[in-house]
Amino acid sequence: MGGFGGPDGLAAFLRQQRITHVIDATHPFAAQMSRHAIEACARLGVPLLALQRPPWRPGPGDRWHSVPDFDAAVRALPTAPSRVFLAIGRQQVQPFLQHTPHWYLLRVVEPGLEVAPQRGTVVVQRGPYTLEDDLALLRAHRIEWIVAKNSGGEGGQAKLEAARVLGLPVLLIERPTLPPRPLVETVAEALQWLGLPAQEGHANLNTGPSAHAPAA
Repeated sequence: MGGFGGPDGLAAFLRQQRITHVIDATHPFAAQMSRHAIEACARLGVPLLALQRPPWRPGPGDRWHSVPDFDAAVRALPTAPSRVFLAIGRQQVQPFLQHTPHWYLLRVVEPGLEVAPQRGTVVVQRGPYTLEDDLALLRAHRIEWIVAKNSGGEGGQAKLEAARVLGLPVLLIERPTLPPRPLVETVAEALQWLGLPAQEGHANLNTGPSAHAPAA
């Protein structure tokens, strides 16, 4: 867990611990950590594999608009003041608050984020979220648009299902572009890459952090 001090620090850690293989199972939007892993492993000649859950893909009834990054999402929102569910965490909210006329519903997992009442409200909730809860949340705050990161996984999917039910448009921010690297979407594929039997590997994984925990 942690940043290791950039690619130099990560390379030093890998060398010190005599690491022979690295599985990058960081969040799909933790681009800096992934870039550091790519650089450190290339420098040392250590095999690297990325383990990422599949991205969300639209289905019938979805009104998704794909945008490449956060700046594009700011520009893609309507010009008329709207009520927006900004489901992107806390780190990237300021450009939306500073450069748009909208009212924002912000959902974070830890308290500490404050927003002027005329600009929005903050809800502190930790997932996984349910369709029923997110429908109630969107209705209670009269949400007209949703902005979300295409993180994939089941924990945050309910907001997209709720948007489908309510017919709401969604701005979905695509994952950062990274240098080419081997990539798999399941733990079983990662175990095959390591040459481990799937059953044995699952038993070992269950004693440690989640497969989606920030680690490298």
